[in-house]
Order: sequence, then structure tokens, then C-alpha cells
Amino acid sequence: MLIWILAVLLFASLGLVGYSLGVIRVGFSLLGLVVASLLAIPVGHRLDPVLSAVGLKNPLLAWFLGPFIAFLIVLILFKLGGMFAHRKVDVYYKYKAGDLRMGLWNRISRRLGACLGMANAAVYLTLISLVIYIFSYATFQMVTGDTGSWSVKMLNLAGRQLQSTGMAKVAAALDPMPESYYDAADLLGLIYHNDLLEGRLSRYPAYLALGERPEFQEIANDKEFTELRQKQPPIMEILDNPKAQNIINNPDLLRQIWTITVPDLKDLETYLKTGKSDKYDGEKILGRWDFDLNGALALARKNKPNIASLEMQRLRRSMTLAFAKTTFIANPDKQAIMKNFGQIRPPAKPNLPPSVDLQTLPGQWSTDGNKYLLSFSSKGREALGAEVNGDKLTITGDTFPLVFDREY
Repeated sequence: MLIWILAVLLFASLGLVGYSLGVIRVGFSLLGLVVASLLAIPVGHRLDPVLSAVGLKNPLLAWFLGPFIAFLIVLILFKLGGMFAHRKVDVYYKYKAGDLRMGLWNRISRRLGACLGMANAAVYLTLISLVIYIFSYATFQMVTGDTGSWSVKMLNLAGRQLQSTGMAKVAAALDPMPESYYDAADLLGLIYHNDLLEGRLSRYPAYLALGERPEFQEIANDKEFTELRQKQPPIMEILDNPKAQNIINNPDLLRQIWTITVPDLKDLETYLKTGKSDKYDGEKILGRWDFDLNGALALARKNKPNIASLEMQRLRRSMTLAFAKTTFIANPDKQAIMKNFGQIRPPAKPNLPPSVDLQTLPGQWSTDGNKYLLSFSSKGREALGAEVNGDKLTITGDTFPLVFDREY
């Protein structure tokens, strides 16, 4: 019903406007609509530096606002051209052609103007349907029950009515959006309705480095944000959260996220649904690993079967002190990170316990089948050997053998 009401209003109003303005101005407007629609996206994206210069930092908003501004500029230029041409013709018929010819011209101009006004209405209806089609696809997936603002509800209602009226087929035929836009909208909807998937999302290999950034660490450690997500409030309430704003207001970070995400959209969707990645599962070391104390002690006993119980107790204390919080991260770009790696310092005085310096060791990894080589040269460490067996990662070559469990 909403689409039909919009159509009736457009055709009635623009038909009357066309009859009033005449064929020249309405014809220029129609031509301007067509040209502006064709140039909106290519010209609009060239306005990104201008929008950034005037203070618009959000690249997502700039991505939509740029084409809209370009559309308005081109359309206004054509309307100004129509006014200029109309004035020239009007002056000619008023002062040079005579009353009879002027009357005939005015009559045909108004009738043709009404016809072209209807054509304008058809173009506007198509463009409005296209905008509704694009935006409602994303907003429809971000609503649960009766949640959502009035504007979002109206947009979703219009989107549903596009389908029922058949205008969605027209919009789809003219849709300029890349497939990645709809894939990304599907992913956001999946995550919005399943907050438990955020943990799996943070372990997707392509996002491991991003997950170590302070913006995402703050979100992960924010209990209030976690509780907010579990309630599935309107999406704008989530985006207005200060922790989310730290990401939204960082254009460089948003571009980095989009650059990483676009090539892996299909694989990421499969990973979120199944926990399996066709692209990354072949490289076994990729992921986040947590230190396994019992596994490391068992390996130490295996390497030294005759180890005394007292020495084993000291080894347990040392490993607990140094590696209780240690995690290892291997990224797809061959980068390796050892977090909270403990360096035991002897006590300053005999009666005091030893101290531990927790370090983050950046490095690299290389592979030869199931065997890996870890290099942490920045801290002066020699290369360490590593091997993956199922969900166990064993690192040798250091003071203690280290065993890690894959984080799920």
C-alpha cells in the first residue's frame, strides 16, 4: 500500500508540475535525472577527499553521502540549464512570435510537460525504490521483533512492499551495489542475531591481528557491552556505545577491516556457521593458542623419564610462574606473537620470591609440512622448532618445552 500511495503522489504532483513548468524545464529535469543517476557513483566517490576535509571521518557514511551529493549537483545543473533555455524560448514567443504562436506554444508545452512530468515521476519512483531496496536489505537483518526506531520500521515495511508490488525486480535490475555489500549485510545480520558468534569471529585467522588492537580488546573485556549485546537491542543502540564509537570514528581502522573482510566474505560466513575455514584450515599453526601446563609437564617428564619429584615440583612452579598467562598467535601473514611470555628474575634477597617480567615477543613463522620454525629475533632469541598435532602445538628449543592448546 505504501508504494502505491507513493506512486500516486509522485505521478499526480509531478504531472501537475510538468503542466505548470512546461516541456523545456521538465525535459531538462528528466535528462538531468538520467545523467545524474549514471554519474552519481563514479563522481560521488571522487568527493571522498572533500568530505574528509570538511570533517566527515566515517568512510561508511561518506560512501553513501558522496554519490547523493554528486546526484544533487548534476541534477541542479540541468535544472539551471532548463531555466535558462526556457527563458530564451519564452522571450522569443512573447516578443517576436506573436500572440497566436505564443498561445499555441504554451498549450503544447504544457501538455508535453505533463507527459514528461509523468516520466519524471516514473524515474523518481524507480530511484526511490532502488534506495529502499538497498538500505532495507541491511536494516531488515538488524531488527528483532518490535525493536528498531520508527524510521527503520518504515524502511523495512517499504522493503517488504517492494517485494509484494514487484518493484523489487525493477530495483534489482538497476542495482549498482557489489555482491560484497549483500554478503556483508548477511554476515552482520548473522552476528547480530547470534552474539555467541563474536568469540568465533575473533578467532578467524584473518582477524587475529585485528583482535589484538586495543579497540577490540576493550570491547572483549567490557562486561556492560557484552550484556548489551546479549539483549539484542536496536542496532543503533549498539553503535552508539562508546566502545563501538571508538571503532566507527577511526576511518583507517574501518578501511583496514573492510580490506581484510572483502576477499574472505564467503569463507568467513562458512566459518561462522561451521567453525571450518576452507581457506585457512590447511595451515595448521594459524590461530590463537593457550599454554597447557599439564601438557608441558608431561612432555618434560617424557623427555627426562628419571626426573626427581623435587625437580618436577620446581619445574611446575617455574612454568606456572612464567607461562600461566602465555598465549601464542600465528597470523596468515607469517607473523607470530608470543604474549605474556614470562622471564623469571632471581630474587633481590634470599628470602624473597623470584619476580617475573611478562613480555610480548613479536616474530615470524615459516613452515615445512607439519614442522614449523619460529623466529623471535627482535628479542635476541634463536629460532624455535614447533609442531602441530591436532589441537596441540609443541614448541621446543627454549629453556622449557612449551605445549599449547588451540583456543576455540
